[in-house]
Amino acid sequence: FHLICCFIILENIFVLLTIWKTKKFHRPMYYFIGNLALSDLLAGVAYTANLLLSGATTYKLTPAQWFLREGSMFVALSASVFSLLAIAIERYITMLKMKLHNGSNRFRSFLLISACWVISLILGGLPIMGWNCISTLPSCSTVLPLYHKHYILFCTTVFTLLLLSIVILYCRIYSLVRTRSRRLTFRKNISKASRSSEKSLALLKTVIIVLGVFIACWAPLFILLLLDVGCKVKTCDILF
Repeated sequence: FHLICCFIILENIFVLLTIWKTKKFHRPMYYFIGNLALSDLLAGVAYTANLLLSGATTYKLTPAQWFLREGSMFVALSASVFSLLAIAIERYITMLKMKLHNGSNRFRSFLLISACWVISLILGGLPIMGWNCISTLPSCSTVLPLYHKHYILFCTTVFTLLLLSIVILYCRIYSLVRTRSRRLTFRKNISKASRSSEKSLALLKTVIIVLGVFIACWAPLFILLLLDVGCKVKTCDILF
């Protein structure tokens, strides 16, 4: 697991450096991709810290330290999901206009990225701010002992709805691409529009692959957390 985390960290550092050093990538779409890479990078760091502070070390942690350990993972996960949503929205707008956004939209992009991190920090910090089960032990999670089951249900519901929205957006984008392609075949002067369409389609394929991998990797955790919420204490062997 440590090797996997190191690979994730190095891979996303490479993505960030590539975007930073390549001038043609200084566009809103690539800012969102960079934000996704940053959130995945932090997820790798947070999971590495989680591994190092697990086992016998867990019993030496104060509640606040435990919340910081687990909360960092929720912050990184939230930022990843919101980044994917921002990318889907940007792709949808791009396919509607059939052109890449220019610098006039950079402020809006940075505003969305800032909002992504503010919301993620709030969502991940809710337990340390009071939404926990320290005073109501029967409501505690089995997988994440100090987390209230209602908080886990809330987070998994939010993430699931966001991912569902992203899938719907990409279905709509795919429909737009097919419609545009059919229209372009009946035109004579299509070189410029065709190049724009090819660029958008290439980015679309890449992001869909990223989304598919993200869902495949995180779906088992979501299912486990939902089982945790639905099962009474010591009734589901899979949680132990």
